[in-house]
Amino acid sequence: MASKIMSINAGSSSLKFQVFEMPEETLLVKGLFERIGLEEEMGFSYSLKDAKVKTTIKGKTHEEAIEFLLHFLLERNVLTSLQELAGVGHRVAHGGEDFKKSSLVDRDALQKIKVLGKLAPLHNPVNVVGIEALQKDLPDCPQVAVFDTSFHQTMEAKNYIYPLPYRFYEEDSVRRYGFHGTSHQFVASEAANCLEKPLESLKIISCHLGNGASICGIKDGKSVITSMGFTPLAGLMMGTRCGDIDPSIIPFLQNEKNLSANDMDKLMNAESGFKGITGFSSDTRDIITEAEKGNDRAKLALDMFASRVKQTIGAYAAELDGVDVLIFTAGIGENSSVIREMVCENLTFLGIELDPQMNQKNNRRISTETSKVEVLVVETNEELMIVRDTYHLI
Repeated sequence: MASKIMSINAGSSSLKFQVFEMPEETLLVKGLFERIGLEEEMGFSYSLKDAKVKTTIKGKTHEEAIEFLLHFLLERNVLTSLQELAGVGHRVAHGGEDFKKSSLVDRDALQKIKVLGKLAPLHNPVNVVGIEALQKDLPDCPQVAVFDTSFHQTMEAKNYIYPLPYRFYEEDSVRRYGFHGTSHQFVASEAANCLEKPLESLKIISCHLGNGASICGIKDGKSVITSMGFTPLAGLMMGTRCGDIDPSIIPFLQNEKNLSANDMDKLMNAESGFKGITGFSSDTRDIITEAEKGNDRAKLALDMFASRVKQTIGAYAAELDGVDVLIFTAGIGENSSVIREMVCENLTFLGIELDPQMNQKNNRRISTETSKVEVLVVETNEELMIVRDTYHLI
């Protein structure tokens, strides 16, 4: 039976939504509320049929955005009544070890999500706001939480325990969790469909490269290893995040520069990565343009990023005992032929051969006919993954 399912992705000052007709997976409408809480008005943009509209509306809370959204869906005949909405799936950043898969939100699940806010203080509390607002407006509509971390709960202890005193894992849940799980899971499934092979038969390295970036090694359809850690700061160099560095740099800079813990946190999360190296941008499009003009620091930033991605691919190929498919996804992965070429250069020893023309055209398959590894560009769709999980759970 056909059902209309909505996905909600609430950020600190934004709220994304999409409504699908299931099981056909027909997208009916998608949109974004921006600048929530920053001004007396918020930005609102949406795509409905052939129309793309960008405007502003009064309000400054997530609750007001959701109230407006429900009226909007009725006014534009996306829904004939609110009862037609069969379920709502919410992106939740952190599921800790409590949630190994997506979950219906009952009182117990909601309380656990709130407690896990200590592990994701910038994300989980806002995700809870979205859930509670829709519970209030749609008390009879099932709500589902889909976690960024749950896909990685299949990792073995050797890949998620940190070599710190074990009590910090037992008492404080300090371990590798990984993020972007919904994206990695989605593109792995899409790649298997594209190749017409069972997902469980493939060794996949998925590169989610955007302003936030992570890599995941997938075997037997399960996450084996991933680059983000206790927080999304770990792993690759990113737009404004430093990724992995020598931990002793932190107390050294705190002492030398008289920085607080909060100062260091801001420096590593918001002032590092591409932005920190170039000094002018966190956007790879700007950086590539400047590199082509001869900007040495722009070139350095690109080289550093590509090198770290390449190193991780090599390490994960070793962990997986080989690789069948290499996936590029997210903003940089899907759109930057330059980055993809830099990453794949000199990886022929792994059986990876890039077709320059296919890569330049952003084709789905960008490897040569003779490449032992299929190299694919797969557009991620976390919202569709959220809706699929919601549909199956309800």
